[in-house]
Amino acid sequence: MFADYDKIIERLSLKQLWDFPGGVHPAQEKELSNQSNIEALALPELFYVPVKQHIGIHGDLLVNEGDKVLKGQALTSREQAMSVPVHAPSSGTVKSIKEHVSAHPSGIPELTVCIEADGKDTWCDLKPIVDYTKASKTDVIQAICDAGISGMGGAGFPTHIKSSNVKPIEFLIINGIECEPYITSDDRLMREHAWQIRQGIDILVHILSPKQVIVAVEDNKPEAFETLSIACQQKENYHLISVPTKYPAGGEKQLIQVLTSREVPAHGLPVDVGCIMYNVGTCYAIADAIVEGKPLIERVVTLTGQGLSNAKNVWARLGTPVSHLIDSAAYDASKQKEARFIMGGPMMGFAITSLQTPVVKITNCILVPSDNELPHIDDERACIRCSACADACPASLLPQQLFWYSKAKELDKAEEYNLFDCIECGACAYVCPSEIPLVHYYRQTKADIRNQKEEKAKSDRAKIRFEARKARLQREKEEREEKHRLAAEARKASMKSDGGAAKDKIAAALARAKAKKEALAKKASGTEATEPTNEQVEKTDSPAQAESAGAIADKAEDQKKAAAAEKKKKVAATIAKAKAKKAAQAKEADTPSESAKSVEQAEPTEKSTATEQASASSSEDAKKKAAAAEKKKKVAAAVARAKAKKKAEAAKKENKES
Repeated sequence: MFADYDKIIERLSLKQLWDFPGGVHPAQEKELSNQSNIEALALPELFYVPVKQHIGIHGDLLVNEGDKVLKGQALTSREQAMSVPVHAPSSGTVKSIKEHVSAHPSGIPELTVCIEADGKDTWCDLKPIVDYTKASKTDVIQAICDAGISGMGGAGFPTHIKSSNVKPIEFLIINGIECEPYITSDDRLMREHAWQIRQGIDILVHILSPKQVIVAVEDNKPEAFETLSIACQQKENYHLISVPTKYPAGGEKQLIQVLTSREVPAHGLPVDVGCIMYNVGTCYAIADAIVEGKPLIERVVTLTGQGLSNAKNVWARLGTPVSHLIDSAAYDASKQKEARFIMGGPMMGFAITSLQTPVVKITNCILVPSDNELPHIDDERACIRCSACADACPASLLPQQLFWYSKAKELDKAEEYNLFDCIECGACAYVCPSEIPLVHYYRQTKADIRNQKEEKAKSDRAKIRFEARKARLQREKEEREEKHRLAAEARKASMKSDGGAAKDKIAAALARAKAKKEALAKKASGTEATEPTNEQVEKTDSPAQAESAGAIADKAEDQKKAAAAEKKKKVAATIAKAKAKKAAQAKEADTPSESAKSVEQAEPTEKSTATEQASASSSEDAKKKAAAAEKKKKVAAAVARAKAKKKAEAAKKENKES
C-alpha cells in the first residue's frame, strides 16, 4: 500500500527509528512501585460498577435491585454497535441502581450498579473458544465484545469495533511504552504475564492479518523488554523495538511516527496510514477472554506517590472504590495538609472529587502526592509569553494562543487553532514556568465546544422538523384546493353534458327546501295548513314534478294569507268587545238601568250585538264593578251627611254665642 514499507522494515531491523517534534523528559519516579509483584486485594464490601466505562453508549440493564449475581455475569447488554457490556466483579446482591460519583474530572454522577459482595466470589459459567484458529473471525470478535473489552491504554475505545477493520493492515503495533511518570502497571504486567500478552497478539494477528507486528517498549523497562523478547522469539514477523525514553512517546500518533515515520492525518485514524495499535493490557484481556472465557472484571492499577507508605501494583476489580485501594497501600495523611488524590499520572491524570470514585476499565493509577511533590492548580500565575509550551508540544500546536482563546471562551477561535488535535499529554503544562494548568483549560473548552455542537444539532433537527411540517401542511392545503377545483370543473362539465337536467334537479331541490320551510312556519303560527309529505317532496325530481311542487307552494301561500286575514278579523272583534265593555261600565256607575236601555236603543246594529256578547261573557265582572260603584256612592253620601252635620253643629254653636 505504501512505497516506503521495505525501507521501514530495513530500519527496524537495524534498530534505527525516527522522532516526533517536541516532548519532555520529566522525572520518572517509577521505582516507587515497580519493585514488587502485582498483589491481589481483598474484596471490598461494596462494588460501584458504572454502566458506561468506554467511548460510546451504554447498554441496557439486565439486572434489577435485589437480584443475585455471579462473578463475571453481564450487567448490561451489547445490542448497539458502540456499546460494550459491563460485568459483575464478584458474586453478591444488587443493592441499588442509581446515580453515583463518576471517574471523571467533573465527578458528575452517572448510572451505577451497586453490588454487595457475598464473599464467596463464585464464577458464572465461562465459555472459552478452545481453538480460536479454527473459529471464524466474526465469532472471535463477538467473543471480545461479549467480554466487555475496550482500550485499556487510556482511550477506552471499544476493541471489537477497532478489530472489525476491513482496510489492509501493514503494521500491528503493540504499545508497551507507558511513558508517563509514576505509572508502572504495564511494566509489571509485561514482566509477569508476557506469555499471555503474546497469546493476545496471536489472536489479533488471526483477526487482522497484518504484514508485520511491532512490539514497542521504552528503554527504561529492560526487564519487560527481555521477557517479551523471549515470549515472541519464535515469531519471525514479530519485531521487538526498544524506544528511547521521551514523553509522550506512548501517544498513538507519536509512536507511529517514531516507528514508521508516517503521520496520521489531523482528522484521520492510524488505519489510514496502514497501522493499527493496541495496548499490552488490552492484549492480556483479549487472551483472558478467548482462551479462558473470562470477561474483563479487573485490571492492574498502580498505587503510588509519597502520600502512600506502601506503593505497589495491585489487581483491582472494576467498581472497587478508591478508598479501599489507598487503605491497602497505607495512606499517610500527615504527608498532605489538604487531601489530594489523582486518578492517572501527574501529566494526564485528574483530581477525583470523592474517595468513593470507582475503578473503571481505563484506570491505570491512583497517585497520592505529598504537598511539595506536585504543583497545585492554585499556584497559577500570569503567562509570561516564553513560548516554552509551543516548543514542548508534540502535536506542533500553539498552546499559548489556545490558552488565551480557551480562557476568553472564544470557542470558534480555539477550534480554528486545531484545539482537537491536542492529545492532552500535559507537556505544555509541565514546562510552563507560570504553572498554568493548560490541559484543564483545553479539556473544558473541548467540552464547551461539544455541548455547543450538540445544541446546534438539536436546533437544526428541530428546524428541519418544523420546515417539514410546514411543507406538509402547505402540500395538504394545495391538494384540498386542487380537489375542490377538479370537483367544480366536473360539476360544470356534467351540467353542460346532460342538457340542463342538472339545473332542473337544483331547482327541484330548492323548491323542496322552500316548501318544507314554509310548512314549518305555518305549523308554528298555528294554522291548519297541510305540510308536504316526504313522498311529495321526494317526487319532485323532474321538471313536471318541479311545477307540481311550485303549485303546492302557491297553495300554501294562499292558505297563509287567509289565515292572516282571519286572525286580523278576530283581533278587531276582540277590540270592539273591550270598548263596549268599558262604555257599559262607565254608564252603569251613574244609572245602571238607563244606561242599559240607552245602549240598546243607540246601538241596535252590530255594536249592540257586540255589547250584549261582551256583557254576557263578562256578567260577573260587571256585577262586581257595579257593586263597587254603589258602595262608592254610599260612601260619598255618608261623607256628605257627616259634613252637613258638622256644619249644622258649627252654626248652632255660633247662634248660642251670639
